[in-house]
Amino acid sequence: MMPPPAPPRVHQTRTDSHVRDVTVDRDSTVRGTNDDATVSKLSCAQLGYLKDDFVRHFVRRPVKRAPIINRGYYSRVTAMRSFLDAFLAAVSEKPKQVISLGCGFDTTFFQLAADGKCPAKYIELDYQQVTAKKTEVIMSNVSLNSLLVPLEGDPPPSAGQGEVLSQHYYLIPADLRDTKGIEGALARAGFDPCFPTLFIAECVLVYLPPEASQRLVQWCADTCRDAVGFVLYEQIKPDDAFGKQMLINLERRDIFIPGIHSTPSLEAQKARFTSAGWTGRVEALDMFRIHSGLDVEDVQRANRLEIFDEFEEWQLIQEHYCIAYAVHRDETGLFENFKFKESGGRARPFRRSSG
Repeated sequence: MMPPPAPPRVHQTRTDSHVRDVTVDRDSTVRGTNDDATVSKLSCAQLGYLKDDFVRHFVRRPVKRAPIINRGYYSRVTAMRSFLDAFLAAVSEKPKQVISLGCGFDTTFFQLAADGKCPAKYIELDYQQVTAKKTEVIMSNVSLNSLLVPLEGDPPPSAGQGEVLSQHYYLIPADLRDTKGIEGALARAGFDPCFPTLFIAECVLVYLPPEASQRLVQWCADTCRDAVGFVLYEQIKPDDAFGKQMLINLERRDIFIPGIHSTPSLEAQKARFTSAGWTGRVEALDMFRIHSGLDVEDVQRANRLEIFDEFEEWQLIQEHYCIAYAVHRDETGLFENFKFKESGGRARPFRRSSG
């Protein structure tokens, strides 16, 4: 899931005693993170960590990732999916809506549609360069477009426009820094603020300026008139030794995450929601703790897929990523099971693989 474009950055480099301005297209480096994430998800799927029959359509050159990356994506995807599943499984008299902010090449809708579990509306927003590519892939692959139910009298999707409008699935370009633009995009999808809604954001808000992400989170709470939830996944702890090195490694690739310093901790992640008017349950945990709540049998299955001995580094990495969620206006208890599931309230030790 990807953020909207950031403004270009200008480097000053010294060559032969004169300074040369070099413009770096930060948009393209951010889009590159979407490509990296998609390749990693395909690696997980091909090795059997995850079931995803559709991600291969979005990858030109598959790459087998290192076991520590595969396990990280397994935990991330499995944990985030558990929140979506809890929302979809809840009983509701009204149709449900899922809104994926900065969707990238995520294939969750197609997985849901193939299993007959898609909600009334599944709306994906990202900037136009991404949605145009995604539209092109969807419309050129029958295994994807056969899962779409056309709107009556609607013209076929256009890769140039970068949008798909169907009965359940909507892919629409939008700049997440612009709430008015988001309102317009959601209006095209027939979004109804009086229906239960779940917002999903994976590594998205951290790419936005803090004031923009806060404005977006508050807009979600203010706009929705029925039960609403928000779940996000992103980096934390930028100020310890590992966090500082993490940022250096990203910056070497011209990747900047300006939002991390405004939400550097689990408490700050929760405060982001409470200060924006979310009055229900608000929680945040790091991924090392969250891993303890994943299904034990499935974790054991995943552990057997590859030989793995990087336990200390695994823990460090997982402690620098988190999931945070918030619930608002849930008078009927629709989000009752929208929560972390820990093992006995504390992290289960990461077991060594026997190979």
